[in-house]
Amino acid sequence: MSSKVDKVLDIRKKALLGGGEKRIAAQHKKGKLTARERIHFLLDEGSFEEIGRLVTHRSTLFGLDKNVFYGDGVVTGYGTVNGRPIYVFAQDFTVLGGSLAEAHAKKICRVMDLSMQNGIPIIGLNDSGGARIQEGVVSLGGYADIFYRNVQASGVVPQLSAIMGPCAGGAVYSPALTDFIMMVENTSYMFVTGPNVVKTVTHEEVSSEDLGGASAHSTKSGVTHFTYENEISCINGIKKLLSYMPQNCEEEAPALPYEAGDEMRPELNHIIPENPNQPYDIREVIDNVIDTDSWHEVHKDFAENIVVGFARLGGKSIGIVANQPNYLAGVLDIKSSQKGARFVRFCDSFNIPLLVFEDVPGFLPGTDQEWNAIITNGAKLLYAFSEATVPRITVITRKAYGGAYDVMNSKHIGADMNYAWPTAEIAVMGAKGAAEIIFRKEINASENPEQTLAEKEAEYAENFANPFSAAAYGFIDEVILPENTRSKLIKAFKMLETKAVKLPKKKHGNIPL
Repeated sequence: MSSKVDKVLDIRKKALLGGGEKRIAAQHKKGKLTARERIHFLLDEGSFEEIGRLVTHRSTLFGLDKNVFYGDGVVTGYGTVNGRPIYVFAQDFTVLGGSLAEAHAKKICRVMDLSMQNGIPIIGLNDSGGARIQEGVVSLGGYADIFYRNVQASGVVPQLSAIMGPCAGGAVYSPALTDFIMMVENTSYMFVTGPNVVKTVTHEEVSSEDLGGASAHSTKSGVTHFTYENEISCINGIKKLLSYMPQNCEEEAPALPYEAGDEMRPELNHIIPENPNQPYDIREVIDNVIDTDSWHEVHKDFAENIVVGFARLGGKSIGIVANQPNYLAGVLDIKSSQKGARFVRFCDSFNIPLLVFEDVPGFLPGTDQEWNAIITNGAKLLYAFSEATVPRITVITRKAYGGAYDVMNSKHIGADMNYAWPTAEIAVMGAKGAAEIIFRKEINASENPEQTLAEKEAEYAENFANPFSAAAYGFIDEVILPENTRSKLIKAFKMLETKAVKLPKKKHGNIPL
């Protein structure tokens, strides 16, 4: 018996070493943790239970029979984060470069299946050179098996992907199918084809960092939602993000204890500038409405004309979508529409109520926007809001012009409560543009066109550039003082807690992609 126990202990020891001490040292030299170290820092102390530690590949071609490692390059299992169960897989770059093949993929699929069956989130810590070329088509099949499960799990359990090394070729599509992607600066990369292939095919010379680094994907492509300076910060970011979401689509997000107090926020009375064309930072409004230090922004450096993120209001998790007057005047364009739509759909999938702060002058005009399908992309945000059945509340702080007024969670597309501040301007367009169209003949015939334009602009503003006309039609439920916003929102979301919507029977909608 003792010899058999010794054998088990010896195998376990070898499995814990992954690709060996030299490769572990090389991993550390790059500023990267090993797969097991990442899991150690992610999960609660002593909670990790490994699945498939002794799995190995069965390939013999191209010298693979001489490179057999326990675990086959991925550590899989389950544990808890802040006491809540999760499933996790962490690719081990010290074993065959973390390359994915048949056995490796089956281990990942195993924990994904368990995640779905038990309604528990799954986290992928990606660090892989891609498909294991020596195993041929079974490597490609392994990726496809994972992709299929990503799609089946979408909207059922939260799926988070942390990119902690190279992620190329087929490896990028699984993270792209998950809910949120995190990247680590200077050590993680994502691209369909690497710099060498790009140079061969297009003759472009580009570094891995410029082609698919954390900065490129957080600012230009929008592929990644969060970037972190090191792996520990990234792991802590995963933990924080999980705290805002439920375990699955059947549950509510966890609430923190909250004792009601003085909910008046007089600071809100002084944020909107007197000049309607002067910018301000919508984050000041958000910070003064939500619970202290509860803001967790998503996609911070991408499409900065719209702000999205998680927060707590009265201890409860909410998703916030807000136009940002401080960047491009808060106009909606292709990227901001995509960013907003994606976030709205996640919140709706997992029962997270939505709060919208609106200050939008319209959609961005121009040939670049039209030729790159602002119509279709703007419709994505419209579709996402119209489809959402979670409690939805809008606060119009200033401008709400044209079709953008409709799109930003208006009463007409199913918002539950719509408030406006006294500074709100709800109209087809700005007063000057409207006056130029409506009163063109009078202005042109006038001896003093500039004075006539100013008079007509003031006349239009008096009639339409305010919240009262919309309130008269019931499109605005109440014109509120800014300082009362937090109190109103806490009460309204409390009132909407039991909201239930019965949707038309269908297989699924056809979102304009």
